[in-house]
Amino acid sequence: MSITARYHFAIVVTFLITPFVATAQVDEADALLTIDRIYRSGDFGGQGFSARWVADPAGYIRTESAKDGGRDIVWQQPLSKDKRTLVKAGNLIPAGKSKPLAINNYSWTDDFSRWLIYTNSQRVWRQNTRGDYWVYDRETQSLQQLGGTSEPASLMFAKFSPDKKHVAYVHDRNVYVENLQDHTISQVTETDSKNIINGTFDWVYEEELSLRDGFRWSPDGKKIAYWQIDTTGVPQFTLINNTDELYPRIQRFAYPKVGQRNSSSRIGIVDISNGETKWLEVPGDPRNHYLARMEWAGNSDELVIQQLNRLQNTNRVLLANVNTGELTTILTEVDDAWVDVHDEMHWIDDGARFTWISEKDGWRHVYVVSRSGDEVKLITPGEFDVIQLSHVDETNGVIYFMASPDNPAQRYLWRAALDGSKVERVTPDEETGTHSYNISPDGRWAFHSSSSIDTPSSTQLISLPDHDSVEVLAANKKLRDRIGKLSRKPTEFFYIDIEDDVSLHAWCIKPPDFDPNQKYPLFVYVYGEPAGQTVVDRWGGSSYLWHLMLAQRGYVVMSIDNRGTKAPRGRQWRKGIYRQVGILAPQDQAAAVRKLLAERPYLDPDRVGIWGWSGGGSMTLNAMFKFPDLYHTGISIAPVPNQLYYDTIYQERYMGLPDDNADGFRDGSPINFAEQLKGNLLLVHGTGDDNCHYQTMELLINELIRHNKPFQMMAYPNRSHSIREGANTSRHLRELMTAFLLKNLPPGGRSITK
Repeated sequence: MSITARYHFAIVVTFLITPFVATAQVDEADALLTIDRIYRSGDFGGQGFSARWVADPAGYIRTESAKDGGRDIVWQQPLSKDKRTLVKAGNLIPAGKSKPLAINNYSWTDDFSRWLIYTNSQRVWRQNTRGDYWVYDRETQSLQQLGGTSEPASLMFAKFSPDKKHVAYVHDRNVYVENLQDHTISQVTETDSKNIINGTFDWVYEEELSLRDGFRWSPDGKKIAYWQIDTTGVPQFTLINNTDELYPRIQRFAYPKVGQRNSSSRIGIVDISNGETKWLEVPGDPRNHYLARMEWAGNSDELVIQQLNRLQNTNRVLLANVNTGELTTILTEVDDAWVDVHDEMHWIDDGARFTWISEKDGWRHVYVVSRSGDEVKLITPGEFDVIQLSHVDETNGVIYFMASPDNPAQRYLWRAALDGSKVERVTPDEETGTHSYNISPDGRWAFHSSSSIDTPSSTQLISLPDHDSVEVLAANKKLRDRIGKLSRKPTEFFYIDIEDDVSLHAWCIKPPDFDPNQKYPLFVYVYGEPAGQTVVDRWGGSSYLWHLMLAQRGYVVMSIDNRGTKAPRGRQWRKGIYRQVGILAPQDQAAAVRKLLAERPYLDPDRVGIWGWSGGGSMTLNAMFKFPDLYHTGISIAPVPNQLYYDTIYQERYMGLPDDNADGFRDGSPINFAEQLKGNLLLVHGTGDDNCHYQTMELLINELIRHNKPFQMMAYPNRSHSIREGANTSRHLRELMTAFLLKNLPPGGRSITK
């Protein structure tokens, strides 16, 4: 049910087109959307911009298409536009090959002398984290593949040592160090057990704590700190692939479900000169605590570690001396619900202080904490949430962060003094929508990207702190022209008051030919769980276009953020649903729909539908089962019908343990209310879903059969949680959903008197 990614780009006024064009002004083919246009034609592909800042010489590095194929790696200075090619595509042609390496990612030594090229990437669970690595030496113009005789696409997370003499990487659950002079390879961790993982993580750590790269070079390049995961005794889940070979292929992996045994984790520090590891003796049962973050603490003698207890309501920040093994607790964050780990910890004042994020005053704020933890100072005061700490500019004594105090659907850049004396908005007041910023190390420049729900993204280079536009980097004019020709109305954002002091934020897409004297079917898009937010004012790509296509066919499409969603509306908003996942959210959603039906006579109470994916799939089931007289049609994709079948870290974070919240787990799991189904239900699941397992869908199917409830379902063989693998899958799925909706929730306006 955790969603990835969720999850943004800048609009330059000179490029802004009129977003809403009357249908009569353009050809019908340009004005109307179809499944093929959205998912097959390529009409709505966008232009992106990707680059990375470098401090010395100040500028940014990116790849560009080379004349003879492949991509050059270039450096550019923002103001003068001085530009240099650092690595030519022709330098990246392996011996015996005719084409340059495809660059999936790259890194470099601080003097630009050596470049690490990541290619042939392969997916591991969510992301492509396994592949091949090559080192290009600019001085000798040599190209050397790392890993010796290891099989293709088998290395992970390769990184140069700070002294530029070695590269470390993970191969087959162990960390290796390769000497760049003679390419001798040393294995610096060792295990004979398939249950021991060094330098990377098991499924649940990766999915729920966003941990993949599991080792860190010390700043002096003499040591490597790494996680070791032990999955011994963790129950295993089985995926069966029935289609790729003559006989089924079976894959088994450790997957701790709610209340079951977790992996244990520990942190070791290996001296690469002798291969000896020193283990930190972190207090607490390693199977009932999580080592959620670990970094070098601004020097080569200390690590800073974030340790969560199993309930995840306490985060202990530990300072570990790697030479003596001594651990000191410098900060403890506690919450009655849950606490979050974060990657916004920045050392300042030569390591004397660090930034910290806390909700202890009811809002998500930035604090500055002394290294000992004795002094804690709030530097972003006010009744608003800091959504993300974006940059720390010590030279000018400021931080930059994302916030939107007045509109939870939008995102803007703000700035605060490190002494807490001043907080101000940096994004110009006339800008709306969602903004993101990639700020240069010196704080002088940023790649500024923005979009709105109705307008595709664009990106520009700006100067800071004045926010002046320097250069348009990706205008996306072709895409925006195509979007501008579509028949549509502006998306409406509004609040729904469902009870005293509770207002839910929502958006609404109406049919282009909307007639207030007609009644239209209401189709609700829902997520509703703590991991995400659907009511956001940013470009939604194909999902937005599919919703717009439905509006063009005569649906009113809405999305509502209930309490407990990840909106910047304060701690109580987000955490008031603790131990009530699947209980409070569907009640909020139903209350909002009832209020909408009462206040908006153009909505047809006899045609109300709902759909969602993952946690939204579960929320759809709760809506259809618990409020069967309100919702008539639902599409549930990749849900978890029984919360007891989901993983420990996610579900226990928000629900506690099953032994102490049995009622909550029962009442929040839609499978326990399946007998109340009355409406039309489509179930969709990938049989290869490693996240929300197809097993839970089969359990729900059995329950519906037991109660003699009709439904429709579609299983996509070997597709993962995203249901996108294989030819034509995305198009097929959306056509399936559309056909089901057209049949069971008839579109179009009807006389308001009927």
